[in-house]
Amino acid sequence: MNLSIVNYGDPVLRRKGARIETITPAIKELIAAMFATMAEEQGIGLAAQQVGEALQLAIVDVRPVAERPSTLELNGAPADPNAFMPLVLINPELKPCGDPVAGPEGCLSFPEIYADIKRPESITVSTLNGEGQRLEFKCGGLLARAIQHEVDHLNGILFIDRMDSADKRKLQADIDEVQAETKARLKLKAKR
Repeated sequence: MNLSIVNYGDPVLRRKGARIETITPAIKELIAAMFATMAEEQGIGLAAQQVGEALQLAIVDVRPVAERPSTLELNGAPADPNAFMPLVLINPELKPCGDPVAGPEGCLSFPEIYADIKRPESITVSTLNGEGQRLEFKCGGLLARAIQHEVDHLNGILFIDRMDSADKRKLQADIDEVQAETKARLKLKAKR
């Protein structure tokens, strides 16, 4: 079952997600539906807020983007990031490692809007996977960027909040258009 992507202007995108205490059948169904939706939308990451659920749940799969490499360390040893995909992040906690670097980002909740965003080059991650098992790893490159982007969503932070002011000014008309369309759709829905 595919879900609808929530666009900028919907209040759920600004909500901090609730912690997931138990991985129920409903959570597993949501994860499966999120993966189907992400694949259909040709994304590499999706947060629960982006499908209307304010939960500490995100998914990532960077395999489709071979031209932007990722690094992964498990237990201090290099590992193949592709073998680690797809990745479910439940109640994730991140620690930055390394200086911020600029890199291109887009967001399924902001159709056709892209900008360079500065983020730490690498991070350590502590999370539960879709089976409730604790995962701890260090990653860099696109994988680190995608995880940081999705974890921001889990805390109600959007990539436009991290844009430099010059880029945001250039894109403001497009951002405002997405927001206006979303608010009009929500208003229409509320009348029904």
